Amino acid sequence: MNEQALTQLLEAVRSGKLTVEHAIDRLRHMPFEDVGFARVDHHRAIRCGFPEVIFCPGKTPQQVCSIFQCLAERGGNVLATRADREVYKAVQASFPAAQYHETARAITLRQGAAPQPAGHIAVVAAGTSDLPVAEEARVTAEIMDQKVTTHYDVGVAGLHRLLAESPTLQQANVVVVAAGMEGALASVVGGLVAVPVIAVPTSVGYGASFGGLAALLTMLNSCASSVSVVNIDNGFSAGYIAAMINRRTARSEGGD
Repeated sequence: MNEQALTQLLEAVRSGKLTVEHAIDRLRHMPFEDVGFARVDHHRAIRCGFPEVIFCPGKTPQQVCSIFQCLAERGGNVLATRADREVYKAVQASFPAAQYHETARAITLRQGAAPQPAGHIAVVAAGTSDLPVAEEARVTAEIMDQKVTTHYDVGVAGLHRLLAESPTLQQANVVVVAAGMEGALASVVGGLVAVPVIAVPTSVGYGASFGGLAALLTMLNSCASSVSVVNIDNGFSAGYIAAMINRRTARSEGGD
């Protein structure tokens, strides 16, 4: 939709020929911006609730910067995942306010004050080695304007550590659990809370863990009915889904 078409759409709303609801439906399908090597989806936030996210591996720093700029110019928050410091330095040169989250390997740019979210997401990690994935989930949820509490190094080998966190976990609207090795933590958490549990198998463990496959299979075979599973090391998707659940839950509790 070009400027002329957008003007006509807004004029139709102002004159009463088109309802606001119908106009929003049309806006949901507005076009992308073609920058040659990428087609940046500028209206994903309208359709999905958050702008397009940049996955950095396979892209040059210059390509990431170009996409980052396209997104930032629209005024929304920007998230780039799996970024190294070289990419961050390139982004920071144009956007000094951009933040690099070392453990999460993510770059964020917040534009505008964060709202006060209702409810919270609990992010749980079995061990310190699982923190890159857990932190990716946390950073993703927070740049999506959600409140997050973290509960790290509470694996099943020392169950008392997890039980000490139970009161906060039980108050969350959704729980993200990142665990490697045998991946049993997600099932244990699922037996403690009455909310959805998003399990993230990590590629942490010795040889027979098969790069996270053992944890993935354990989580898929969980006896806790509340557990759903994302792909190995996919903290981003876990954080994104958790943010959507928390946002929807908060709206429901608010009577919207």
